[in-house]
Amino acid sequence: MATKQTEPVTIISLRKLSLGSPEPQPTESKTFTVEDAVETIGFGRFHIALFLIMGSTGVFWLAGSLLIIGLASVVVPSIGWRWLIRVASIPGIILIVAFKFIPESARFNVSTGNTQAALATLESIARMNRSAMPEGTLVEPILEKRGRFADLLDAKYLRTTLQIWVIWLGISFAYYGIILASAELLERDLVCGSKPKVVETAGDPESQSPCHCHMFAPSDYQTMIISTVGEIALNPLNMLGINFLGRRLSLSITMGCTALFFLLLNICTSSAGLIGFLFMLRALVAANFNTIYIYTAEVYPTTMRALGMGTSGSLCRIGAMVAPFISQVLMSASFLGALCLFSSVCVICAISAFTLPIETKGRALQQIK
Repeated sequence: MATKQTEPVTIISLRKLSLGSPEPQPTESKTFTVEDAVETIGFGRFHIALFLIMGSTGVFWLAGSLLIIGLASVVVPSIGWRWLIRVASIPGIILIVAFKFIPESARFNVSTGNTQAALATLESIARMNRSAMPEGTLVEPILEKRGRFADLLDAKYLRTTLQIWVIWLGISFAYYGIILASAELLERDLVCGSKPKVVETAGDPESQSPCHCHMFAPSDYQTMIISTVGEIALNPLNMLGINFLGRRLSLSITMGCTALFFLLLNICTSSAGLIGFLFMLRALVAANFNTIYIYTAEVYPTTMRALGMGTSGSLCRIGAMVAPFISQVLMSASFLGALCLFSSVCVICAISAFTLPIETKGRALQQIK
């Protein structure tokens, strides 16, 4: 029986198909985000310079507070308070020049579609840190719109925004209130309900006028310095509370304690006791500021973050403007009334903090609304 022969052409054809190179497949180009770039670049000289410049303004606050007290103790008795203001303005002038070297946020640039500017910023940071950029193309979802004031009052953030504003105003009111109250307590000698100093009016020996504008003694400046150091006393506990208890509970606790210590100022105590109360109040109000700064920056998405911080800062200034009327005017008429008002505001802030609708502990930063 004859066998069927295989055609050689078919064999050659099959060999050609098997040995032929495969068609090139399209390869996906590498991409990276701002977060990837930040992680790849790592910590370096840029971050140290950024820390020194920005820290000179919410990080070196304590150093500035201590410096101005030290300057006041030297300048005011010798050449007057006007020269103190002139000298104190010098660091601010220097910072205006230093801000020129702070680049725009890469995240902000990329969120508004300005990818080239973001890439230039990241490359500059990488060069300064002597590090390398990740391979690929910088990509990030372009945000269709930027934050508007109306977004803060949107249904999703309305309650959060209003409560944050109340807290910022109250914390600032309490912070500047205790600073001014400290000066008033030392100047008026109101400890234990002692009467204000009375001096005779020149030209009329029989008439008397309550005068509270006597110069600080060296011990008064020491008291101010000790109480100011209190602003860093609770920082370790504050950081632990923020990370373990959460932002809301931590802030409500420190605000409640602030309210309590305002009332304790009315207790008849020694000079050391007064210093202790002032020390704790400065520590608590500083902790309040630390927590609300962190919370406000975390609760809003990137498109609204700067807007949220800016509007909150505006409310903060309102609280600072109102505080002198209570610490220096109302306190003259009713010492206990002024303390009760400060304490009541802190209680309202504590309740507002405890009932904030969003807890940002362990929550990723939001990019879009």
